[in-house]
Parts: sequence; structure tokens; C-alpha cells
Amino acid sequence: MEAWNQAVFLALNAPEHPNSGVVSLAVAIAQGAIFLVPPLLASLWLWGGRGGRSGLLLAFCGAEVALGFNQLAAAVWYHPRPFEVPIGRTLVEHVADSSFPSDHVTFLVAVGLGLLALSHHRWAGFLTLALAVPVAWSRLFLGIHFPLDMVGAIPVACAGLLVVAPFRSWAERTLTPRWIEPLYRRFFVVPIRRGWVEP
Repeated sequence: MEAWNQAVFLALNAPEHPNSGVVSLAVAIAQGAIFLVPPLLASLWLWGGRGGRSGLLLAFCGAEVALGFNQLAAAVWYHPRPFEVPIGRTLVEHVADSSFPSDHVTFLVAVGLGLLALSHHRWAGFLTLALAVPVAWSRLFLGIHFPLDMVGAIPVACAGLLVVAPFRSWAERTLTPRWIEPLYRRFFVVPIRRGWVEP
């Protein structure tokens, strides 16, 4: 398995003389793409209809639980990053922590699957899942992850969602309408009154 892991990594890792434009694109995707998700979730909350808000909360919470599982996995089993082996080419600096599984891909997959399974914003779920593909490529290309780090992120993301899924009914009946939305309306009272965002 490790031989396959390294072979696929070398096939996707940057060549000896990479195109500067491709490197810049990979860096932008690897470091910035994940920051598109919070504005996406916020916009769905503000303008996506009240009926889907519990799903947004659960998708985000499931992703956070999955990231917690990543920390546990790293504590139990340390897997070196490519530059620690060393193998391939590393084009950006990264802390030498455990590479398995990828936090970025875990978060994106968990949010994407959460939106598909727990909300009516299915298009946003597909979009987030699609974003995980170039993110995975970019982090392999730049030499900071192995392919199995990306593959391993999928079951961890699913596990995070399985933890929060049983709370769906409670979130829809109690958490969101009684606690979260009243807080939201208190802090966003002016935009709501002016019709800038949905109540």
C-alpha cells in the first residue's frame, strides 16, 4: 500500500521544472479554496431560506467533529509528510505534522456530504465536493500530502457526519428555531428589518 501511495504521489507531484503559472494556481487552491466554504454557508443561511438552516449547522458541526477525529488519528498514528521521507518535490513550506488524513479534504468532503444529506441545498453540496478534487490535486502537486491522505479523509468525513446525523430532528425542532435563530435575529435586527437578509 505504501508503495502505491508513493508511486501515485510521484505521478501527481510537481515535475523538476514546473510551470510558474501552474505552481501559482496550485498554491492559491491549496491555501485559499477552503476559505470559500464559510462564506458559502453564511450566504445560504442569510438568503437560502429558513427551512435549510438546521442542515447548514449540522453539516458544519459534522465537519468539525471530523476534524477532531483527524487530531485523534494523528495522535494514534503518525504518518510523515513527503518532505520528511524525503520524496518528491515540496514547493511550499508546511509544518512537519502528521499528514494523514488531510484536514482540508476532510472538511470539504464533510461539508459537501452534509449539505447533500442534511439540507435542501444539494447544489452547494455538489459544489463543495467538486472543490475537494482540485484541493487534493494541489496539495499533492505541491508535495505536502500523499494520495492516501486524501482517500483517508473520506471515511473520516463520513464518521463525523454519522455522529451529528442523529441530532437532525432535535436541531430542526429545538436548536435552530429556539436558540440559534433568536440569537441571529438579535444581532442582525437592522439588516433583517431593512430586508437585506432573510429573518
